[in-house]
Amino acid sequence: MTNPKADGLHTGKRWVRIQDGAKVKFREDGREGIIDGLTELVVGPGRNPDSRTQYRINIGDPDRTLAIEDDLLVLTGADGVVLMVKQKGEYRRVVTQQLQAVFGADRFVKAA
Repeated sequence: MTNPKADGLHTGKRWVRIQDGAKVKFREDGREGIIDGLTELVVGPGRNPDSRTQYRINIGDPDRTLAIEDDLLVLTGADGVVLMVKQKGEYRRVVTQQLQAVFGADRFVKAA
């Protein structure tokens, strides 16, 4: 048996993690929060594309919840750059480019 990855047959995109501090919005209920890391103590069947983790989302101190990438939209400013806590514009632009390389335009929404 051959290993598809080793043989170069793996066709999926590489996973780019949404960075800590990025502001996100839940697709289903519209709640907003901030990425607060990853957890491998996964609750339920959903997993990120790495097949091991879920995002920890701070939805208001001290409240946290877990979510998978497909449940989240990335919030941007009017300029289209990802909103992040405590990060300068240049870093936010780099993160935006990384995420735009793997997410469709429908995954980015302007913050209210």
